[in-house]
Amino acid sequence: MTEQQERDYRDLIEKMKEFGGNYNTELVKKAYEYCVTAHEGQKRYSNEDYYIHPVNVAKIIVSLGMDSESIAAALLHDVVEDTETTVEDIKREFGEDVALLVDGVTKIGRLNFSTKEQQQAESLRKMLIAMGRDIRVIVIKLADRLHNMRTIDAMPEQKQRDKSLETLEIYAPIAHRLGIRPVKEELEDLAIKHLDPIAYHEIEEMLTLNKQHREHILEEIRRRIENRLREEMPGVELAFQSRVKSIHGIYRKMYVQGKNFDEIYDIYAIRIITDTVANCYNALGIMHDMFRPIPNRFKDYISTPKPNMYQSLHTTVISRAGIPFEIQIRTFEMHHTAEFGIAAHWKYKEGMTGNDKKMEERLAWIRQILDSQAASTDATDLVRSIKVDLSQEDVFAVTPKGDVINLPVGSTVVDFAFAIHSAVGVKMIGAKADGRIVPINHEIKTGEVIEIITTNQAGHGPSRDWLNIAVTSQAKSKIRAWFKKEKRAENIAAGKMEIEREFRRDGIDLNEEEYTEFIEEIAKRCRFADAEEFYAAIGYGGILLSKIMPRIKEDYNKRTAAKQPPEIVTLPEKQKGKSTDGVVVEGIDNCLIKLSKCCSPLPGDDIIGFITRGHGVSIHKRDCKNVPKNIALSEEPDRWIAAHWDATKNESFISALQISAIDREGLLVDLMNAVYNMRVPVRSVNARQTRGGNCVIVITVSAESVEHLRSIIARIEKLQGIFSVERINQT
Repeated sequence: MTEQQERDYRDLIEKMKEFGGNYNTELVKKAYEYCVTAHEGQKRYSNEDYYIHPVNVAKIIVSLGMDSESIAAALLHDVVEDTETTVEDIKREFGEDVALLVDGVTKIGRLNFSTKEQQQAESLRKMLIAMGRDIRVIVIKLADRLHNMRTIDAMPEQKQRDKSLETLEIYAPIAHRLGIRPVKEELEDLAIKHLDPIAYHEIEEMLTLNKQHREHILEEIRRRIENRLREEMPGVELAFQSRVKSIHGIYRKMYVQGKNFDEIYDIYAIRIITDTVANCYNALGIMHDMFRPIPNRFKDYISTPKPNMYQSLHTTVISRAGIPFEIQIRTFEMHHTAEFGIAAHWKYKEGMTGNDKKMEERLAWIRQILDSQAASTDATDLVRSIKVDLSQEDVFAVTPKGDVINLPVGSTVVDFAFAIHSAVGVKMIGAKADGRIVPINHEIKTGEVIEIITTNQAGHGPSRDWLNIAVTSQAKSKIRAWFKKEKRAENIAAGKMEIEREFRRDGIDLNEEEYTEFIEEIAKRCRFADAEEFYAAIGYGGILLSKIMPRIKEDYNKRTAAKQPPEIVTLPEKQKGKSTDGVVVEGIDNCLIKLSKCCSPLPGDDIIGFITRGHGVSIHKRDCKNVPKNIALSEEPDRWIAAHWDATKNESFISALQISAIDREGLLVDLMNAVYNMRVPVRSVNARQTRGGNCVIVITVSAESVEHLRSIIARIEKLQGIFSVERINQT
């Protein structure tokens, strides 16, 4: 090793000594030397030697209190992905446990996937499965992502944004669910810094403004609290801390919830740590005697822990200086869990086994996410499940019996019913919130008492519309499972109807024998046993037809071309015609072209031209209502002229989409973000409310072709609360 590499190794060992754990230094040294050798000659975006990255990841792992095998795996986490080393090599050199950890962190990158999103989803699926076997996998992955985010400035700008968005949507929620607060908050702050740098620096400036004055006041308050508690609770073990809310936490309240900086009451907090739960509540009473509490700002997470097992009492009070601040009260054990989360409980040094029942309960969400989307053929459902199910904002609702049900923000009574039990969900016919009847799409608010009204009527079950109303993947999965099991014949019929409708729309015309053969081929390619299984999957929502139709159309075109022998036909030489605005009109050059608004044709549509009087040629879709089915029998057959799209032209065309959806908060923002992420220009947006709490949005976009428009529609259909997306004619 070079002199610099020796220094880096000593720094790592010093970090381990500082933590004071009982480490296997021989294993760590062997892994360090292997890492340096394997990555020799490789550079990062910053042009520094690559081995520095895994060494820093290992240091983060040490700071989280993980064991020797975790440190070794952190040092080796990139060798399989970025060098010629295999998992078998790691197993042979370092043992099965280290190899499992390295393999779990390694992305799936050597297989062919149709999209980058699918590759990301499959890598996540692999990681979650590995997490189910050994939770240390995700702790290493989070440390890896944290160091990557700390050094992200060296990456290209677009890659910075992509990594930051992925961090905010996937890895920060996982860190939150595992309760690793410092990692979660730093990931969020670094992500927002690159996604919205202007807002980030605005908040930074607000926190810096009068910082010394506020810190002085908080320190004075902290001393007063300490003196009072030591006087009122003599002999009780106490510790005190102060903290400032993370930039991302402030960002969410200012830019998502629309609050002003002065309206955020928990920017500053005093933390009281004591020995027992009883003393937590005693301290709370004393605090409410010292300061004036703000109404409706008390939260008891001790009696009702968060899903990540976070426990604490939160109350917001106002000081004599008029500064609102939060007081957090917890035990030392709760504080350790709040800071280190799952890492605080994974005590390998004490020989803790994976059979710990409490640990299994904390990791049940991993199995739930994997199970909920196992029936789906769309791998990207996994990413959406993580975004929704691991939402950092939760609501707590109560059953009439007093049981507390925890759900992501935005969840409806459908989600609540299925969270209680599948049998409650499928028998639901209505719901009450705080004693009043509410609609099925009612969004639950924290503290509401939700009563699910059920029926024992035979044959009753959920509605298919509930798939659009439910938010959690658990509820969606149970609804699909019910339809799959109970309504097979209905699913097959619905699937057949949908296939036939799409085939007619796309001009797929086959005789009965060819149709049967074609459907069997599609079913096998989609990994179904037969055509009926394929129809049923479409019927109960296990597969989205819009996502596979482009491939089906492509197969149909190939099939048709292969079965039609080339014809040798002698035709009189005809003027070819040159392209105008992406359209070739046979026999006419450089004529005025107008795309008719009655049908708004797009590249890929079968088209025909109509010679107008003084306005050039009007282009219609062949199936437009204004085009005669039989041109020869029309009133003016000579004015209809053959036309087709110029394949060499790559132009954008305007198309209008009508979206029917639940009228929910943030819908328009989600819609615009989805379209923006596809880099699709938006020409206009028009929205209006309809009856029953729904709305209709008409959005005009620029699309390059029919296939491009279908991909836009498919993306919009994935949004929460969308009922339908239809292409409409422009007026």
